Amino acid sequence: MKMRKIEMEVTEPEMTPVIDIVFQLLMFFMIAISFENTKADERIKLPKDTLAKPPVIKPEHELVLTFGYPRHASGERRQSRPEVFYNERYVDVYEILPDLEQEKRVIERVHGHHVINDVTVLIKADSEIPMGLVQELIRKCQEAGFSKFSLRTSSEEA
Repeated sequence: MKMRKIEMEVTEPEMTPVIDIVFQLLMFFMIAISFENTKADERIKLPKDTLAKPPVIKPEHELVLTFGYPRHASGERRQSRPEVFYNERYVDVYEILPDLEQEKRVIERVHGHHVINDVTVLIKADSEIPMGLVQELIRKCQEAGFSKFSLRTSSEEA
């Protein structure tokens, strides 16, 4: 009896669909992150400054307050009074103190009482907001117990 030698082929999985899926996922997350970063920029127009530089070291504990005018898609104001965009809602600057106090309690509960002195309040204020209202927001933050502040501007190319 003669035995024939059977050649076995090694089948390799097709990698093209896997590569396509990976690139599609990569593009999806890049676009999603891009939209998240521009979300706040649609609501405010940061003041421009030639000396504006991002901090060398990002603060370990940061509370971001975006202060501006609710605007239409065209950039036109929807109302004449600016508001703080906080916790997915609009809050009047004169009514923000309870929210800031709540934020302080949460920070102290999660990180400890000693951390509150290390929290930097980053204020992103629209360039059209009167300085007196920005100072009022800082005063409210100080009443709540925050003592470090940073104001965000956009860098102006010379």
